[in-house]
Amino acid sequence: MTAPSVVVFDYGTGNVHSAAKALESAGARVRLTDDRTAAMEADGLVVPGVGAFSSVADALRSVHGDEIIGRRLAGGRAVLGICVGMQVLFERSVERGSRADGLGEWPGEVRALEADILPHMGWNTVDAPEESVLFSGIRNERFYFVHSFAAQEWELEATGRHQPPVLTWAEHGSRFLAAVENGPLSATQFHPEKSGEAGIRLLRNWLGAV
Repeated sequence: MTAPSVVVFDYGTGNVHSAAKALESAGARVRLTDDRTAAMEADGLVVPGVGAFSSVADALRSVHGDEIIGRRLAGGRAVLGICVGMQVLFERSVERGSRADGLGEWPGEVRALEADILPHMGWNTVDAPEESVLFSGIRNERFYFVHSFAAQEWELEATGRHQPPVLTWAEHGSRFLAAVENGPLSATQFHPEKSGEAGIRLLRNWLGAV
């Protein structure tokens, strides 16, 4: 079988090279680019992100990343957000008293974790449901997190014939979303590319669904 093609969206922020290497290890043909046509035509699109929510959202909009993600999802084409690349999929964030608009693919707000020690940095377990595709065979593994903010509630209701989203949770002071699988749109708050063999296996699971 031909390896799936994946674009790691290189829009000026995020661990793009680490993500690309991990995806190659998982079996993908990877291209780093912000080219609109390439991002639309690839089998999968990965959207990494590090830093402030507002900066990542603005950087994505500056290269029409919001439009590209929206059009891919409308056509049922796979997108994977990582870390802040997950957070900006929500409607908004509140950081240090300032509100910022996200891409609005999911309703809800990203806010600071309620923890004695921030950032949440290091390895942590997750609570993944049995029906998860991303965590198939790796539900008991640990994954690498670096963040102080997260989505801590899920507000989107499944309606009609749509399958309900698969939600994976973790805890650091407070409970937060560690991953979401919602049709063609998936995301992880942790970094698969920094999570060793477990992260490679998760990316391989995602590629299998792509």
